[in-house]
Amino acid sequence: MMEFLSDRVSVQRKAGITTVVISPRLPRLQRSLLLAWAVAWTLCGIAVAVVGAGLPAGPERAFIPAYLAFWAYFEYRLVRVLLWRLKGFEKWRMKDGVFTVKDDILGLGRATDHAIENIQRPGLLSIDRRSWAWQVNGSFWVMGGERIGFEHHGRKVVLGKGLTEQEAVRLVKVLKEALRQARRPEGRP
Repeated sequence: MMEFLSDRVSVQRKAGITTVVISPRLPRLQRSLLLAWAVAWTLCGIAVAVVGAGLPAGPERAFIPAYLAFWAYFEYRLVRVLLWRLKGFEKWRMKDGVFTVKDDILGLGRATDHAIENIQRPGLLSIDRRSWAWQVNGSFWVMGGERIGFEHHGRKVVLGKGLTEQEAVRLVKVLKEALRQARRPEGRP
């Protein structure tokens, strides 16, 4: 049975399997701004490379490789966020005693498995909305804004990128119920 918690969050429950899919889609204006930023950043890097190739040897030309290294790093990050926002999903699956979390971009991404019996204290993250770090992490131009977390082998694991407060509260309930069901011995209601 498929249940939609919002237009971006779906939950599917089948015999012993719970799957959550979170779409990081943006409103049209933010999507357009992100795309415009990506195009402008790419064109600036290309322009610097072309102009730099025509410079005579000297300190100005020596600066170009350092600048392009900086540019390439942020170009990679920007393209990754753009693909995440346009074609990506955050997927959770609880099956056979394993909780799997994957950031899926065009079918690619590394899945991280967590043994269900080692998951402790699932819940909402404590967020200081006035902090600068939260403001940046929750911005639409980054792959961040996690709102849910748990401990696994003493390490904090965060998930739920870009969720609203209401979506996060509802998903914590789904997560806790799925953990309860998965930890239940076979044949017991």
